[in-house]
Amino acid sequence: MENFTPYRIQSIAEIHRLMGYEKPYHPLIGIVNLATLRDNPDINAVIFDLYVITLKRGCNKLMYGQQKYDFDEGLMAFMSPGQVLRGEQGGIPQNLEGWMLFIHPEFLWNTSLANKIKQYEFFGYASNEALFLSDKEEKLINVIIDNIKGEYRSSIDKFSQDVIIAQLELLLTYAQRFYERQFITRKITNSKILERLEEILEEYYSHDQLTTGLPTVQFVAEKLNISVKYLGSLLKQLTGRSTQEHIHEKLIEKAKEKLSTTNLTVSEIAYELGFEHSQSFSKLFKTKTNQTPLEFRQSFN
Repeated sequence: MENFTPYRIQSIAEIHRLMGYEKPYHPLIGIVNLATLRDNPDINAVIFDLYVITLKRGCNKLMYGQQKYDFDEGLMAFMSPGQVLRGEQGGIPQNLEGWMLFIHPEFLWNTSLANKIKQYEFFGYASNEALFLSDKEEKLINVIIDNIKGEYRSSIDKFSQDVIIAQLELLLTYAQRFYERQFITRKITNSKILERLEEILEEYYSHDQLTTGLPTVQFVAEKLNISVKYLGSLLKQLTGRSTQEHIHEKLIEKAKEKLSTTNLTVSEIAYELGFEHSQSFSKLFKTKTNQTPLEFRQSFN
């Protein structure tokens, strides 16, 4: 019977034992060649208590947003400690290539990355929101990985950690740049996500009475089948506004429509738009328009 209980991995040494590798060169950081991975029928999902950065080829298809893509480009993904990695359907592909970089959180202690690494939102993206790389970008990333590998495989001295941390910061900076490029260049997918966002909010606010309350960022992200962090990063890059701002913008649009075309009281409109208290609605409306709801309505009379 297949085991769906995630297997927890807490160290680089444990990864090497599972894969039948020799003892790791460094106890807190290591790189694994994906071509050497082997299937383990007893492990369906893994939780790493490590930071994991992967670059792979040979996956054939990947869900990106709400669409499947065929691709030959290198594909990067980022995981923070505690996230679950599930095995690929059909097992490990025969043509799988690439690497996995494992970083134990203790390696970052007392370094510039100790807190800074939490600022990279792509560590919170879902696995289907990976980073597509051009050949040029992939080569650049692989040079950094070779530098890291060469450093931790050489004699460890007082400079080793600083050198590796500098290389990691460079890698993460490039990843940030490439994700922002991806938000811009994948116009078809991203425009469809924006269109779908508009449809979701329009449908939600078109209900006669929103007794379920205001739509949350989590609700919208789940409807779009992408993670909260990825959606926030995408919208910020494409529109300069957060997901919450998009939700509020649609709400104000609907409020203006009701204020200008109906005789409903402000309290009734607030209730129909999902507010528990009309004061909260009036405060938000004033913040967004510099007018109270009544002032806006009077401007139409």
